[in-house]
Amino acid sequence: MAQIILIGIGAGVATALLFASLASGSLFALILFYLSPLPILIAAIGWSYWAGLIAALSATLCLAVVFGVFFSLAFFLCIGLPAWWLGYLALLARPVDGATDGVEWYPAGRLVLWAAIIGAASVVIAIPVFGTDAESFHANLQAAIESALGLNQPGTAANRTRIAIDPDLLATLAPPMVASLSAVILMINLWLAARIVKVSGQLRRPWPELAAITFPRIAPIVLGAAVAGIFLPGLLGIVSDIFAATLMIAYAFLGFAVLHVITRGINARPFVLTGIYGAVILFGWPALILSVLGLADTALDLRGRAARRPGPPTLH
Repeated sequence: MAQIILIGIGAGVATALLFASLASGSLFALILFYLSPLPILIAAIGWSYWAGLIAALSATLCLAVVFGVFFSLAFFLCIGLPAWWLGYLALLARPVDGATDGVEWYPAGRLVLWAAIIGAASVVIAIPVFGTDAESFHANLQAAIESALGLNQPGTAANRTRIAIDPDLLATLAPPMVASLSAVILMINLWLAARIVKVSGQLRRPWPELAAITFPRIAPIVLGAAVAGIFLPGLLGIVSDIFAATLMIAYAFLGFAVLHVITRGINARPFVLTGIYGAVILFGWPALILSVLGLADTALDLRGRAARRPGPPTLH
């Protein structure tokens, strides 16, 4: 237990330092900030969920001492607690006859969905900070964006920037975009943590085959409800928009899994996969195509069809 406590405290301090690096304002500090959930996830997956919980709490305490209670509470709700929860779920298992080692581990696809839900929730809980109704939320968020970009200051430079940037449009797009980014960051950190723990020999569950991930049957229903909810008035429409965006990101990950399966046997497979990954990273919008591919697999079992597809004839 003493080892778990020490590992948890060390991981918490590392997390606090990564999170606090954002205060420097540099691009490299932003990358470090994005990696702040990583030590908590490593502690939780590599040792136990108790180590992850201690890491989250100790990081929160360190940030409270330096930056205050409000800042540390925001960290705990948006980063510390979600990272611990994903680490806890990653090691969740139940005994099942016929399974590998007699144990069925928590499905990787559900971890992806949890990351999407958490990414959305981390933005939704911040809505009251800007307003308690849709109009005040949008107006205050737009004002915050204008202040951050310097668009509310007089001068020709600000006016020229205003021509290229529409704060009203940014205020509309920012919530789902930030939620989607949060979901992607959580997924990447979860993958990195599991990979690091596997290399160190501490990973207790088998490494999941990402090309075989699946979502529960209720997932497309929830996505459909979120998309339909976008047309609701007020904050309900905004919240639905946020959840729809992150769930589409989850289906984009499923689309990548489908892509890895259906391109097997193609000679140019490495170039195809590299090109698609690069397009998603550079432009972003191709992720929508992958989301549609993931949804199509749910309805049409594209991976199953590809697996049943006969291979090339062999020469005798």
